[in-house]
Amino acid sequence: MDYRKFIVENLEGTERVDKYLTKAILESDEEITRSELKKYFDDGFVKINDQIIKPSYKVKNGEEIIVYNREIEPLTLVKEDIPLNIVYEDNDVVIINKPSGMVVHPGVGHTRGTLVNALLYHIDSLSDVRGEYRPGIVHRIDKDTSGLLIICKNNVSHNFIAKQLKDKTSKREYYALVYGNFDHRQGRIDAPIGRDPNDRQKQAVVEDGKASVTNFTVLESYNGFSLVSCKLETGRTHQIRVHMSYIGHPVVGDPLYGPRKVIGNNGQYLHAKTIGFVHPTTNEYMEFDSEIPEDFVEKMNELKNA
Repeated sequence: MDYRKFIVENLEGTERVDKYLTKAILESDEEITRSELKKYFDDGFVKINDQIIKPSYKVKNGEEIIVYNREIEPLTLVKEDIPLNIVYEDNDVVIINKPSGMVVHPGVGHTRGTLVNALLYHIDSLSDVRGEYRPGIVHRIDKDTSGLLIICKNNVSHNFIAKQLKDKTSKREYYALVYGNFDHRQGRIDAPIGRDPNDRQKQAVVEDGKASVTNFTVLESYNGFSLVSCKLETGRTHQIRVHMSYIGHPVVGDPLYGPRKVIGNNGQYLHAKTIGFVHPTTNEYMEFDSEIPEDFVEKMNELKNA
């Protein structure tokens, strides 16, 4: 049976294992809630020293936690007839406009209803460079971020696109509603991002983080809020959310990096609006744009009229 291993570290004292695992799994690029994780405990799929443990077990530094991944074995990676907004498709790539609320790929607590489940139903051939649980996925956006994603149908196109992302030659532009007004129209945030030393669930600007660059332009100003365009030079986890919060303009609705009182019920108002890249077969530059989601537009209009 497949499993995942987590070594407990950087704790001061002890911590409930369910709380620790929720943060550790997020750090490994997955998303899970404590209630979803509870199902694994209920079924005896979380062990320490080969012993089944309860969610209330207090872990300490150096302990090794094993989480058995029965829910994401190949037989449960199912095709699901979930509607997809396909912006473009050819023999090499598919451009998807992902709605807010949809997880990109299966993981602990998210084995159904993901973009991958939908892709398996709608697309006959997908790349497998990133493994069997991430077919076609060359890059990702957060669950509650909407917008454009490149999906690759074969490994040649996957590697070609991945190189552009790595070399920073692709175009990725996001629209974000943020708190506050600016006294300048454009800015460049060059600040390294890594795991927040005070909260393992979050990323932060840290001295020993990975190089991260976000360029932004103020598009509209409201009473205490702004609409900004953010263009990425790098693609770190939560990059725009971290960078905008770092300069004092967190994304509206962001439950992790925004104010304690969250505006809205659908997560951060962040949309991957435009994506551009050189096509792997034709070698021609292609660029795609998407409409801002309806709930995003409604919030913009609400702020304009406030």
